[in-house]
Parts: sequence; C-alpha cells; structure tokens
Amino acid sequence: MVRGGSAAQEGDQAMSLAPQVLMYATAVCPFCIRAEQLLRARGVVEIEKVRIDLDPARRSEMLTRTAKRTVPQIYIGETHVGGCDELIALDRAGRLLPLLAGEGA
Repeated sequence: MVRGGSAAQEGDQAMSLAPQVLMYATAVCPFCIRAEQLLRARGVVEIEKVRIDLDPARRSEMLTRTAKRTVPQIYIGETHVGGCDELIALDRAGRLLPLLAGEGA
C-alpha cells in the first residue's frame, strides 16, 4: 500500500486495473441475465451493457465485431468470450477469474 493511502484507495486502484466488461444484450434475454449473474458472482461491479434491441447501430457493431447474431456477446477487456455458454465453460475451467483479474485467458 502507498504510504498514507487507505485500504479503500488500494482497492480502488486494483479495480481500475481490472479489464472492462462489455456485454451486448437485449431486455428479455434469459442468457443475458444468467451471464450477468455469473459475472456479478465473480466480483464484477461494472458491466457496460449495450442494448442492441434499442440501438440498431450497436447491433451492427456487434455483428461486425463478433460475427455472431445471438446475445449475449461478452468482452472482457479485448478478449471476446462469446455467449453465456462460453462464459460458464470459462468459469468451470478456472479461467474466468484470471481473465477478470487482467491476467489473460
């Protein structure tokens, strides 16, 4: 810890090093809800949710970035995880937490 810094400040610094989580989603997608629940259970506080049902331009962006039409499509940092099934598989393989910590897949 930096001299004079608090544990809260140290925690804030650690969180700022964590990769951004972005999820393309729709309002009524049960797989999107499940993926968000898993991410939250693994300590993710902020998820940038892109509602492709409300913004057709963002749907096109998703298609271009992922070549997938289904939601959710999840990015952790620059890593395209895929959908809910892939996220769950990553977690079961013990690779989700390191990815969330910025250690790569």
